[in-house]
Amino acid sequence: MKKYKGIIISAAVCIILLIIFGSSMFYIVNPGERAIVFRPFGSGLDTTNIYNPGFNVVAPWNDFIIYNVKERKTEETLDVLDKNGLSINVEISVRFNPIPNKLPILHQQFGEDYVNQLIIPEVRSTVRQVMGNFTAEEIYSTRRAEVEQQIVDMTTKKLKDNSVETKAVLIRSINLPPQIKNAIENKLQQEQEALAYQFKLEKEKQEADRKRIEAEGEAKANNIINQSLTPNLLKMRGIEATLKLANSQNAKTVVIGSGSDGMPLILGN
Repeated sequence: MKKYKGIIISAAVCIILLIIFGSSMFYIVNPGERAIVFRPFGSGLDTTNIYNPGFNVVAPWNDFIIYNVKERKTEETLDVLDKNGLSINVEISVRFNPIPNKLPILHQQFGEDYVNQLIIPEVRSTVRQVMGNFTAEEIYSTRRAEVEQQIVDMTTKKLKDNSVETKAVLIRSINLPPQIKNAIENKLQQEQEALAYQFKLEKEKQEADRKRIEAEGEAKANNIINQSLTPNLLKMRGIEATLKLANSQNAKTVVIGSGSDGMPLILGN
């Protein structure tokens, strides 16, 4: 009985310890998550091992840190200054996720609050830096695609250098002061009207050139024909035509040598 008593006590102690420390020893990493371990009484942050989805057991005195590595989105609204110091309100949307195999580096540099420590400041800084190189008109209309692409390229590079993958950076809206917006839209409308008028003039010019070239061609053709129609040629063609008519089955009267130019006269129905 004494022999089993020791075993029972040991088992009871183990059960009590499991109850007390179970939540600090057993972890489940769900799909779309990865985990890292920090050993305060050992080597510190484990920068080598990344824990994949599944059941994991760690010592209760170690910190098991789980990260969501699925794609996330953050939206920012901020005021920036253009090249001329004009205030512009911009709404930005960023889709991103931590790079799983770089989680220890991300945690070491920015911690679990990396969205507020890294993503938002970098996006704000990039938007201000890029838009500060363009005028309001360029940002709003003429070079908007170029502005967006520069923001995407710079944001993607900065976040990748800090262990975050950028899926998309979208400018959802650009809001200008009403008077500036109206002035730009009026200018764009006038430019479109000028382009339409220029197109009409070009089209009319092309049509005039076409008619001129056509008339010159017809004049040259008539000149060549007139130069080739000599009296002897006309007489020969007349004789050929007379012979064809004379050989036809239609009733006719042929008077030889009665024409003013010596050509036969053909009389008949």
